[in-house]
Amino acid sequence: MSDLFKNVHPVARKALRPHQINAVQEVRQALAKNKRIVIQMPTGAGKTLTAAWIIERALSKGNRVIFVVPSIMLIDQTVQAFEAEGITDIGVMQANHPRTNHLAQVQVASVQTLARREIPDAALVIVDECHIRAEVIEKLMDQRPDVYFIGLSATPWARGMGLRWHDLLIPVTIGELIEQGYLSHFTAYAPDVPDLSHVKVAAGDYAENGLEAVMGDAKLVGSVVATWLERGQNRPTLCFAVNRAHAAQLVAQFEGQGIATAYVDAHTDRIEREIINRRFRDGEIKVICSVRTMTTGVDLPVSCIIDAAPTKSEMLHVQKIGRGLRVNPGTEDCIILDHAGNSLRLGLVTDIRHASLDSSNPGEKPQRKAGAEKLPRPCIKCETLHTGKACPACGHERRAVANVDSVDGDLVEITPKKAAATTAEKQRFWSMALHLDRQRNKGGKLAKGLYKGRFGAWPRGLEDKPTSPDHAFMNYEKSRRIAYAKRMAHKKGAV
Repeated sequence: MSDLFKNVHPVARKALRPHQINAVQEVRQALAKNKRIVIQMPTGAGKTLTAAWIIERALSKGNRVIFVVPSIMLIDQTVQAFEAEGITDIGVMQANHPRTNHLAQVQVASVQTLARREIPDAALVIVDECHIRAEVIEKLMDQRPDVYFIGLSATPWARGMGLRWHDLLIPVTIGELIEQGYLSHFTAYAPDVPDLSHVKVAAGDYAENGLEAVMGDAKLVGSVVATWLERGQNRPTLCFAVNRAHAAQLVAQFEGQGIATAYVDAHTDRIEREIINRRFRDGEIKVICSVRTMTTGVDLPVSCIIDAAPTKSEMLHVQKIGRGLRVNPGTEDCIILDHAGNSLRLGLVTDIRHASLDSSNPGEKPQRKAGAEKLPRPCIKCETLHTGKACPACGHERRAVANVDSVDGDLVEITPKKAAATTAEKQRFWSMALHLDRQRNKGGKLAKGLYKGRFGAWPRGLEDKPTSPDHAFMNYEKSRRIAYAKRMAHKKGAV
């Protein structure tokens, strides 16, 4: 089987987008030279449709296919996705699964199942999330040198991948998909980076017990909730915590402010997840707190990401942010509230690139990226982050400084500044502030203070006509009360 696609011209069941056509063409060319190829496709690029196209062509030549997912939780989701693309001759390799069919031409299995079972013959093995580097897959590669292997991943940057896989295809990048409208534009906010100098590193990443001591502080947890109330716009949100205890703190803080919140981890069973997902889609739950487990296989209408878990892993960083980059009706952009400072240390997800697979041997230092991107740093005048000498927002020229401090607990925008608020937007905010001020008999002080805090100036040239506040305004006002209470508590503690 020198060419999986040779002389095959079936009618496509669903039109491929340009980047998917590009991916298929690159796969055809690469398989003529190598049997072990990796396709890097960002979350939302349509890797399921691309994989379905590849599988359909392999089946039309009489070849059997094994599709491997990283978790049993993703088995049914994968089967449903392939059936939606017209692939129906599917069997599932899982104990007591109703779709078990050893004769089916396509077998869907998890890496956990493959490790415990005899693996059937197949001409093609497609490995989803191949950057995980499952031992059973690498053994299978050694045992079956004549089989074609195609890896799928948004982040195929694991150390040593190049020792097993022979080629990396990058048909499209996150930035290109955003420009083409297939992924969401995003605005990222980040704080001063938490002090992680004393946190131990284990297995290449920060140790959970040390992280909990840093990120589990009540001050930081409080800022997570207050910042979401101020900037989150009541959007459907995924929140990534350090560990279960930290996530429980965050859930309690959100619930304490009347925000319906759920918690998911590796021990959450499928039925409970389905209930949480349904309630999230229906708007009954606004925030889901998780510990890494919501980084893959998530297809939820997320338009805000809270990252409260520091990491040294570019893969984990991009996987987390990727959960919010799908375009969702009503919120075609994404807000990133990066309390962990990962976007400062590792870069914005649009700037992280690797041109080839890492071929480091065990014990060797990881290979450096060619032409690595500079990480953004804040302008000392307006706090906009950029990589050049002159700030694109205010024009201030950067000078070498030892450290850049920021306001405790507040996040600053690290993507280009948005256009200034219109007069209509200022008028609406002022009208809502007046309404609340009069309800609370504050004599105008509350309204003026809220307006000054929001726009950095006193209200001038606006009409004094109150309007009932909307949900976003009330969240903003609540966030300011929380911030004030924190400042007062800090002053009392300092006395």
